[in-house]
Amino acid sequence: MINKQRLVRLTQKLIQIDSQNPGSTEAQIAGFVRDYLKRLGLATKIYEFKKNRSNLIAYLTKQRRKKSLLITPHLDTVPAGRGWKFDPFSGKIHHGRIYGLGATDCKANLAVAMEVINSLVEDRVVLGYNLVFAATADEETGSGYGLIPLVNKNILKPDAAVVLDSDDFEIVVAQKGLIHLKVKITGKKAHGAYPWLGVNAIGIAVDILKDLKRYKFKYKKNKYLRPPTVNIGTIKGGDKVNIVADWCEFELDFRYSPGQSAKKILQDLETIVSRHAKRYKIEISGTQKDCRIQITHPLVSNFSAALKSLHIRPQICGSEGATTITFFQGKNIPAIATGFGTSGCAHTVNEYVKIDNLYKGNRALEKFLKRYKF
Repeated sequence: MINKQRLVRLTQKLIQIDSQNPGSTEAQIAGFVRDYLKRLGLATKIYEFKKNRSNLIAYLTKQRRKKSLLITPHLDTVPAGRGWKFDPFSGKIHHGRIYGLGATDCKANLAVAMEVINSLVEDRVVLGYNLVFAATADEETGSGYGLIPLVNKNILKPDAAVVLDSDDFEIVVAQKGLIHLKVKITGKKAHGAYPWLGVNAIGIAVDILKDLKRYKFKYKKNKYLRPPTVNIGTIKGGDKVNIVADWCEFELDFRYSPGQSAKKILQDLETIVSRHAKRYKIEISGTQKDCRIQITHPLVSNFSAALKSLHIRPQICGSEGATTITFFQGKNIPAIATGFGTSGCAHTVNEYVKIDNLYKGNRALEKFLKRYKF
């Protein structure tokens, strides 16, 4: 049975461990989680792809010929910043809320996963599958030391996955793809009094960006997502006001719909850039695939049923931003994201999680794990 007081205390203890990324490491919190689960009798192992950037994997059951289900929150937080009403590492309880850095993103979900395992062990529940738990590093800066190598190296190879990194009982079933890139324009330097003698890279960039703002994405509408977007994130160029700028670079953030072609978006961008610039370079700095799952999939239907049994309305939705569910797509592993944080609190000062939601979410997760069938 889920123990509410134990859950609250655990959430507070996790908040009190510094795992800022950047600014700290996940070594201490991974060690805390490992020791907690080892006391419950779980087999545990820490994996590091950079010193002290620790990932903790544990197995509640590990039997041959049985399928496996993964539950995975992350260990790191964003930096605390300034302006907190309460100490960001206090885990202060105030008016039914637990305050602190990572309270919503993602230490509450980490605590829920640990408490549900504790409850299953106490009640001697025998699941019809192998339950794998992974608390991962580096989610806040791209998962390069966390979930990506764990999945790509087949250290984690579940038959299905539940990412615990969302808010308000959401069930994320669709997610936009992502392309981050930089466009570098090369012009010709000249005296600012004689601009016709040079080629102004900033002017070329302006023309490109005007065309880009008029660009029409070709996509199929998804009921859980807004249309595709492009954001001009940064722009810089030139050396001095009285010199014709011979360089300019800008960064773009594309978010595209499931089923849309990332290759086509890049081809269209190249067409736009080459229309105005003779010398240029496009450098891709990051990509994530789009993903989607049918709402009839057992992950979705079973979790929805668990929530409804507790009189909680499931919030089936899409994610405009990038979550780690996308990393399972390349391995054909069905995945959803869900969680019990508080919407609008992630990455903010005075971050908090509602205790009642935490407890309800914990009960729902336990029901889901007990009833889940592949």
